[in-house]
Amino acid sequence: MIGHLRGQLLRKHTQDLLVEVQGVGYRVSIPLSTYYRLGEPGSEVALHVYTHVREDALALYGFLTQLEQTLFERLMAVSGVGPKLALGILSGIETDELVAALAAADLARLTRIPGVGRKTAERLVVELKDRMKDLAADAAPATAPPAGVLRDDVASALANLGYARAESDRALDRAVKAHPAARFEELLRETLRLLSGAR
Repeated sequence: MIGHLRGQLLRKHTQDLLVEVQGVGYRVSIPLSTYYRLGEPGSEVALHVYTHVREDALALYGFLTQLEQTLFERLMAVSGVGPKLALGILSGIETDELVAALAAADLARLTRIPGVGRKTAERLVVELKDRMKDLAADAAPATAPPAGVLRDDVASALANLGYARAESDRALDRAVKAHPAARFEELLRETLRLLSGAR
């Protein structure tokens, strides 16, 4: 099983990256929280890795922090939660907010995560609430980047997702105006929501 990768970042997208380790390129699925903190292609990257093995596939899931990986593995242990949903949950909420929402049984906050309905949120709380205490100290809020850098990062993520620059810029401007203190994931989600409504 692969548990850690360190190598050169060849390319990155909002959902996965390619990292070269001693001549071998590994495609690794990642949450938005990891994507945002990655360097540019050509830089060195070190990832905590979860290897998911099925009869027909072997998939790698990468995280910049141990907390992200721990949350991913705990989410995967919940009945009905597979790797795709677990990654989606981590992309839909900051790690500190997720730990707090699970610990407080905040179903309203959990159901605002894309792909998480009421029943899934209830299962998450029942199975994970008591397992959040040991993570609370590690779940410190991330430091917000400068506003201009943040906007550029979101614009880049939208371009990687295939959105036209003019269309995405208009939606991004509206999202920034409505949520000036939003973090990367929140701003990207809001912009995607506006874009989907515009189509």
